[in-house]
Amino acid sequence: MFDVLIVGGGVAGVSCALILGSAHKKIYAQNKRIGIIAHQKASHLQDALFNNVYGVKPGTLGSDLLQSSLRDLSETYPHVEQIADEKVMKIEKVSDHFMVYTNKNSYASKIIVIATNYGNAFNIEGLMQYVIPHKKSIAEKKRIQLVNEDHLVTQGIYAAGSIAGHRSQLSIAAGSGAAVATDILTLWNGGADAQSHDKK
Repeated sequence: MFDVLIVGGGVAGVSCALILGSAHKKIYAQNKRIGIIAHQKASHLQDALFNNVYGVKPGTLGSDLLQSSLRDLSETYPHVEQIADEKVMKIEKVSDHFMVYTNKNSYASKIIVIATNYGNAFNIEGLMQYVIPHKKSIAEKKRIQLVNEDHLVTQGIYAAGSIAGHRSQLSIAAGSGAAVATDILTLWNGGADAQSHDKK
């Protein structure tokens, strides 16, 4: 049983995983099982070039950033479990948790974070009732988002990044993923405001 399972290995998903992973020494986050299904084939970063992102060296390729971010996550927070080369097909509510079915396996998790891109090819069974046209994208592009209130889609399911209705900008996606992570940390902390800051 995962405590949190993140769907999507792009900016928002990895940002969320990094924040959650960094909190492992806090009492309320100790022994929490965190996983990320890092399916990246549909990520818009594959063809991106970055010159305008805080903290990212100008000229960085999105394809390189996708690989290095997962490597950094693995090296810095190895307790965050990475599931590669699997695509989520269905999410089902079962009693007090969710079942996540991929093209290869199934996983149980108490909380789900959806951090996929906002392409109209989104087809995760169990979430389609939350799909609406993206409110900040050009209509002709037929982008989609999940209905949510401050990232919360329904109890136990969060959306992060462009699928939450944000514009497709790396800094925004990273911030959205981090915001979801701190909301989850706050939940684990009994509702008391929580963040995670690494210190020397």
